[in-house]
Amino acid sequence: MTRAVIDTSKCVGHGQCAMMAPDVFDLDAGGYAETIAGELTGDRRRDAETAAMACPEQAIRIED
Repeated sequence: MTRAVIDTSKCVGHGQCAMMAPDVFDLDAGGYAETIAGELTGDRRRDAETAAMACPEQAIRIED
């Protein structure tokens, strides 16, 4: 199963992931990223990978 994992110790709340992949990421009440999708397939996987590469803190990884 492919999924997105956020290293919460690195996330500072830029929110780019939620803007780039809103079906995969959202922001919690404190403004930090959280994963809202289970398994990533097709467009969700592509969007999650793009968001991970764009994360300024490199806090997101995609695991298979």
